[in-house]
Amino acid sequence: MSETTDERTARDRISFLRTLRAVRSFRSEPVPQEVIDDILEVARWSGSAGNSQPWEIVVIKDRETLRSLASVEGYAGHLAGAPLGIVLVMAGEREQRETYDEGRLSERIMLAAHAHGVGSSIGWIVGSGRDAAKEILGIPQEKMVRTTISLGYQGEGARRSRGGQARKPLDEIVHYERYGQESL
Repeated sequence: MSETTDERTARDRISFLRTLRAVRSFRSEPVPQEVIDDILEVARWSGSAGNSQPWEIVVIKDRETLRSLASVEGYAGHLAGAPLGIVLVMAGEREQRETYDEGRLSERIMLAAHAHGVGSSIGWIVGSGRDAAKEILGIPQEKMVRTTISLGYQGEGARRSRGGQARKPLDEIVHYERYGQESL
């Protein structure tokens, strides 16, 4: 029996999703504006709770600004070497809902970048770093800033395997119907 085009297409899409990796080492070449525009268009169409779209996006190309953001309290040091950074600015009105939406938005930005062969890594700003980032970027105090995404073409250092941890097998993480039940 021959494989249908739909099955092949689904398998290709699943393969694409499985190949998304965090990239924290970048070449210096800039990301073309057309690619940035595509990424932002995908972000614009990302879903949100109640279609509230509680976000704004700050796109950063300035090297000094990226280095400054990389140094604030948190886990966004990879911004320092990226040719492009995105900071998600959330409305700050409904924290739980916005946290969920922020995660969805982040992953879609990273997948859109991946579709163009652009690597990315998510970063997290914490504590006093949030106020520092707001000051660096001129973001109003009432807004929530915590997620950054570094983007760029994968550097040579990123291509080498770091001997990372293998993925857990499905039977260790999947339960059916009730926790602890391994099959249907």
